Amino acid sequence: MQEQDAAQLLEGVPLPLVLIGPDERIRSANAPAQRLFGATSVARHYVMAMRQPALLDAIEGALRLDRPGRARHIITGPSREVTYRVTVTPVPVAGERCALCAFEDITEQEQMGAIRRDFVANVSHELRTPLTALLGFIETLQGAAREDPAARARFLAIMAREAGRMNRLVQDLLSLSRVEAEERVRPVTQVDVSAVIGQAVAALRPMAEAAGVAIERTGETGHLPLPGDADQLTQVFHNLIENAVKYGASGKLVTVEVARDPDGLARLGPAVRIEVVDRGEGIDAIHLPRLTERFYRVDNHRSREKGGTGLGLAIVKHIVNRHRGRFRIESELGKGSRFIVTLPAS
Repeated sequence: MQEQDAAQLLEGVPLPLVLIGPDERIRSANAPAQRLFGATSVARHYVMAMRQPALLDAIEGALRLDRPGRARHIITGPSREVTYRVTVTPVPVAGERCALCAFEDITEQEQMGAIRRDFVANVSHELRTPLTALLGFIETLQGAAREDPAARARFLAIMAREAGRMNRLVQDLLSLSRVEAEERVRPVTQVDVSAVIGQAVAALRPMAEAAGVAIERTGETGHLPLPGDADQLTQVFHNLIENAVKYGASGKLVTVEVARDPDGLARLGPAVRIEVVDRGEGIDAIHLPRLTERFYRVDNHRSREKGGTGLGLAIVKHIVNRHRGRFRIESELGKGSRFIVTLPAS
């Protein structure tokens, strides 16, 4: 293959490709590679463009030993790191041994791998604590507390609480998995979202009264039809109102505001806006962008004490996404929090 033919071939490939000659200079780079390393990289020594040791070793192996190789190449951008898998292949060009470097962007794969590892680590951590408690109390009941009715009753109550916590975590994980699996399929069944909200408020009123919190519903109370999944929307409002009661109890009042919003989703047409408002302690602004991440908690100890799994708002976000709506959180320390769900009405 002649050098001109090699350059034309490189231009036809969408991946960044760099051809390095036996003189260790870059012979050719296609347009994606020039965007990556700069147009002035051609004719320069490859070390000036690629400085990472693993990649330099792979290129040297291809040029000197006719040995193909692979390496990772990380480029730090203004907002994030981009990771490339580089395949280095010895190729003959115009009778000379050259090295062809193909750069494949694997940033998304790396991020997904990191998310999976974090997810497994978080689930393991969440399950290990109640399991350790259960095993410890079982061992105690089998031994020292075998004949102590008071201790047995106390330990069994704690074991029931920890088992309930594990059950909630498993149920939330299954729910999150189902929601994610269906997220690309938009519901088409007509649902009265006003009735769904009413059912969620009625179901949580006893819990709120026990906590000394009043739940007040304001705004639209009539028929509000929209395409949706009734069970999933019930889960959204149940989660939001329950969270408001648990974590905003100091304000003694949770308001569920429902309104028609003709411009709520801009070009998507008319919408229904539901806001769950508490008057509690509020949330520091630094936490707001991460509240819908799996297992993210503002206060780990307090959340676990109240039976939280750290998955509720992640489930809410995915359900709202499935309905092609918007979910927003506003809060200010000392002034409470506002959780806003906007759903398209058509």
